[in-house]
Amino acid sequence: MDQDFSGLGRGLELRHLRYFVAVAEELHFGRAAQRLNLAQPPLSQQIRRLEAIVGAELLRRNSRSVELTAAGEAFLERARRTLRHVQEDVAEARRVGQGAQGVLRLGFAGSAILTVVPELLRRYRGAAPLAQLQLSESFTAQVVAGLLAGDLDAGLVRDADPAPGLSVRTLFTEPYVAVLPANHPAADGADVDVSALRRDPFVYYPRSAGARAYEQPLSLCAAHGFRPVIAQEASQWLTILRLVGAGLGVSIAPACVRQVAPDSVVCLPLRGPELRSEIQFVQREGETRPLVRAFAELAGEVAQESV
Repeated sequence: MDQDFSGLGRGLELRHLRYFVAVAEELHFGRAAQRLNLAQPPLSQQIRRLEAIVGAELLRRNSRSVELTAAGEAFLERARRTLRHVQEDVAEARRVGQGAQGVLRLGFAGSAILTVVPELLRRYRGAAPLAQLQLSESFTAQVVAGLLAGDLDAGLVRDADPAPGLSVRTLFTEPYVAVLPANHPAADGADVDVSALRRDPFVYYPRSAGARAYEQPLSLCAAHGFRPVIAQEASQWLTILRLVGAGLGVSIAPACVRQVAPDSVVCLPLRGPELRSEIQFVQREGETRPLVRAFAELAGEVAQESV
């Protein structure tokens, strides 16, 4: 649809600019009409209409030639610029509508970066190079709080607690492992029974990370009749692993921590019924923005490929 530039000149439309640029570049009404797929008389009429709107002669023509006036030369530059800006604005609006441009504020739980999340971010950067991705690393509970407060647009979390107003989608799951010092009596086995950790102090992350994320691994201990003593707390798994390696205790962790485990630590599968940790995509209920929807779809694709 042609836009009415009523603030610039009553009746001025984008088609007038397109017609004028074509004639100014061809310097021939017949060739310009052919280029525009338009009959020559209506083209001549619209150029006269444009000159009336501008209030100046833009083209000097006679039976043999067409040339730009000084006003026409100045107007040609501005007409081209206006048409270019309109094209750019339309393209930008299209990209925003397709979820390929804008600002996406994404919170993520630290341990998620040890899964397929880096691959997801790499793919997203390739799929939407014009999108601005603002990353915020935090605990699951804080990512959830950021979403509810409107400070984040989406989150990648681990074992989130249900929260009214949020939509949670599980992307993939992974088992837990026992994290032991390399000199632990159970470190030489192919796997370990949780009951073997009954007398060990635990190195663990704080409850503020999220109630479910905190309690779920400990439920494995409860199933064997004990609740471990948390001797040390740390916010990052790399720190927890180093503390375990230093002999300050043991832990139970998602299997992905094997990727960053030092030589002083052994990560063993847990014997018995398997309990799995969930990496989840979280957004506000009713979220309709294309930017968030596009990221969610890609997250599902990458997660599915990793299975």
